[in-house]
Amino acid sequence: MPSNDARILLQAVVPTAAVGAVAAVVSGVVAGGKGAIGAIVATLVVILFMGIGMVVLQRTAKSLPHLFQAMGLLLYATQILLLFVFLAMFKNTTLFHPKAFAFTLLAATLVWIAAQTRAHMKSKILYVEPDSSTGSKPEKTGPSS
Repeated sequence: MPSNDARILLQAVVPTAAVGAVAAVVSGVVAGGKGAIGAIVATLVVILFMGIGMVVLQRTAKSLPHLFQAMGLLLYATQILLLFVFLAMFKNTTLFHPKAFAFTLLAATLVWIAAQTRAHMKSKILYVEPDSSTGSKPEKTGPSS
């Protein structure tokens, strides 16, 4: 993974994990141990889904740049749909507190998207790859007078 992509991934993971930690503490106080477990599971699900999505999107950008925008839209729609499916699957679980899980899932997803957007806007990504040849001058093609 190129350094820009790794930096953007790190700048999205850290705030999401911080929000997950805060949510785990709050859920633990409000709903007990099951609330804390629900918040931790939700944070891990968001980091996993969004992280895999970002890696897939970066690989698509490298191999099929003409599909980048469409793939990005499809990927985000798929991620949100999968998060809702995951939420629906564990709606009535007794493993953890479902409301703590749902609120943490929502908060962590919003923080991930905001942090990823901010990291991308702050990164300085070259639009054109600089030429690797040194000292070569372009040939004159027009008339010289």
